[in-house]
Parts: sequence; structure tokens; C-alpha cells
Amino acid sequence: MSESNIINPENLVYDKTSVMTDRVLHYCPGCGHGTAHRMLAEAIDDLGIQGDTIGVAPVGCSVLAYYYFDVDMQQAAHGRAPAVATGIKRTMPEKYVFTYQGDGDLAAIGTAETIHACNRGENILIVFINNGIYGMTGGQMAPTTLEGMKSSTSPRGRDIQSMGNPLKITELVAQLPGTYYVTRHSVQKPANARKAKRALKKALEYQKENKGTCLVEIVANCPSGWKMTPAQSNQWMEENMFPFYPLGDIKVPSE
Repeated sequence: MSESNIINPENLVYDKTSVMTDRVLHYCPGCGHGTAHRMLAEAIDDLGIQGDTIGVAPVGCSVLAYYYFDVDMQQAAHGRAPAVATGIKRTMPEKYVFTYQGDGDLAAIGTAETIHACNRGENILIVFINNGIYGMTGGQMAPTTLEGMKSSTSPRGRDIQSMGNPLKITELVAQLPGTYYVTRHSVQKPANARKAKRALKKALEYQKENKGTCLVEIVANCPSGWKMTPAQSNQWMEENMFPFYPLGDIKVPSE
């Protein structure tokens, strides 16, 4: 091997975190889940808490998250991740506990678990991936599906009169006294992914203070469910999802 092919550690800009395994991701090409995984893994790595972190993955596109995070992981029934995380954290309060959930899981099947865990102020991190659709099960309309947005169960677009309004679950839980830090981000561009990582890292650090529930929403694309190319889905997300689900902090700790 020539000297030109040897990587100089001093010149290394980006490297794979040890918190992610070598398992090939099963997500569709262009999906935001992979980047969200990486940002969460890097946040855990930066904090040096890999051995003290426990994740909970429910049912949905994230059902196989335990293949990709090299931390202790627990599987939960559909929508029940906050309840399982509550039991883990109360049993082992010294651990850093997170859930990783999609919108169909967190804002539909698991609405009760989400609301009550946040209202109780369980000292956990909830990572909420919002792509406005049921990704894994066939692209059905979710609580977060936008008005006029097409899905397999709303082929003409979501009609507010008959199907109700999209649910801003993140703004809803931010009003609860048990939540401590609630914020919304995205990962479709490097700058956005870095902001998401900082938010995830901050939310994990807050567990040391035992002040309540932290929720980090990541607005993501679903190229397969939206019937678009990855590039088209990112553009559509920016033009349609972000105006309804604006990025930024919603609830921050008072200084």
C-alpha cells in the first residue's frame, strides 16, 4: 500500500461511531431514519454513555433499531415504548433511557402512553420521527398526515371535514407540566442534522438533572410512502411539512 492510501488520523474529518453496529440498514433509499440513527448514536458516543444507555424500539419502521445501536435495547409492543421506558428508568434510574418511535406508533396507537408519560414527567428521552404517514404497513394516513396529503387510505388527499385535522403532538405535549425540553428538527441536510444531534445530546444530558420528559421530534421524509424520489421527497418536505411543523425549540428549560 502506498503512503498516499494511508489515512492520517489528523486529516480524518468524519468516522463511523462505535455506537452503531456494522449491520446494513434496512430502510428505503433516501429515508431519514438512517441519518437520525447516526445523530442519536453520535450524541451517545460524544457523551461517553454507551455502556449506560438503554433504548426502546416499538413496532413500525424502527422495529429493527436494536440491530443498529450497540447499546442495550428492549422491544416494546406497538405504541407502548414510553410505558416500557418508564419501567426501565424507574428500575434503573442511573441509566440513560430513550424511545425511538414513528408517528403512527407515537401519535396514534401509543397516544395514551405518550401523553401520560409526558404528563407524569418520566425522566426519559422520546425520539419522535414524523414523516406524516404509516411507512412500514403500506403508507396509510397517520394522525400527522397533512391536509390534502395523499396516502393509501386517503387517495384523494386528507379531507379535514371527514378525516379530522393533523395532530401536532409535539406542541400538545409541550403544554404538559411534566415535559422539560421539547424541540423539532430535521436531518435532510448536514446543517439540519448537526442541529438535531445537538438537540439529542442536550436531551440526554438533561436526564442527569431529573427534571422531566424530553421529546425531540425529527420531521423526516418517506420516499416510498410518498411515491417520490429521495430528492423530490426532501423538497416536498421542506415546502409542505416544515410550514405546518416548523423547526425549532418549542419548550426549553428556564434559566
